[in-house]
Amino acid sequence: MSKTCFSLEELATAVNGIVAGDGQLEITGFAPLETAGKGDISFLAKAGDVHRLKEFGGSAVIVPMSIEKAPVAVIRVDDPYLASAKIHGRLLEKPFVATGVHPQAWIGKETSLPEQISVAPFVSIGDRVTIGERVTLEAGVVLGDDVQIGDDTTIKANTTIAQGCKIGKRVTIFSGAVIGSDGYGYATDKQGFHTKRPQVGIVQIDDDVEIGANSCVDRAAYGVTHIKSGTKIDNLVQIAHNVVVGENSLIVSQVGIAGSVTLGRNVVLGGQAGVAGHITLGDTVMVAAQSGIHTNLDAGARVGGSPAIPMNIFARAAIQFGKLSEMGRDIRKLKKQMAKCEAVAEEQSGSAK
Repeated sequence: MSKTCFSLEELATAVNGIVAGDGQLEITGFAPLETAGKGDISFLAKAGDVHRLKEFGGSAVIVPMSIEKAPVAVIRVDDPYLASAKIHGRLLEKPFVATGVHPQAWIGKETSLPEQISVAPFVSIGDRVTIGERVTLEAGVVLGDDVQIGDDTTIKANTTIAQGCKIGKRVTIFSGAVIGSDGYGYATDKQGFHTKRPQVGIVQIDDDVEIGANSCVDRAAYGVTHIKSGTKIDNLVQIAHNVVVGENSLIVSQVGIAGSVTLGRNVVLGGQAGVAGHITLGDTVMVAAQSGIHTNLDAGARVGGSPAIPMNIFARAAIQFGKLSEMGRDIRKLKKQMAKCEAVAEEQSGSAK
């Protein structure tokens, strides 16, 4: 059974925190400051909000290091937001339970299944599939031929992983995602007819990746579409063929990445950003929501807008954009004043002659 009760001291140790108060308090749940009750722990992100703890009804709070005194037991940490995520996850941990293979699942030929596995009804597993230990396949999952899945991976309901794709360890793929569909590639003749270019590569997803619901990662035309370790992909994201996404990148909902793009490590793409094909974004690039990227970006770049420009310029331009109507009125007013001045000047010139 999982342990759903921890002492405050145990939780503090897990996040390198310092306890102020009773370290033996029993913590059984996580809740917001406003609704926490006995046994709950919460968190306070800003030291300036310490007054909110006066009416706190829970057992303990995770707080910044700068808070030295509080009316409740606390765990003092460098980053309360990060520590709270780790503690909340620890409180929700459940051991893997191997339910085996449901009789209504389909298993192909020469497929290797371990004893520690959970396969739900209506799962379809192709031929020559290899699956690691403690893998969970929820209802309606489809695995094509020659798919490989690493240990401790969870594939949520109605997800499709097409033939030949490789999934690493501790990966989570949420419902409705499609991994390994054909990339979008066509050759067009002079009459405008399109001939499909074969898509014969695979998708490789490394360890500790999450892929959101209804996202699509296309197989490579040749070679590999590669999502590297630690990357987190939101819902409704499109990643085209032969894209390489660097380690620990964050790709937010409705992002579209065209073919043969390369992202470095820790790249962040805001919601609805679009990246044109065959370009490279360096390590730690950050792209604002709804931006359009059409050129290579050096490591550390911060950009926004479409086409994207440096963020400091984009921010100033965005402010001015909101004033365009007012500026237009001013320009029209100035033009009228200039016309009057020119008319007066012409009249005076004529009188002088």
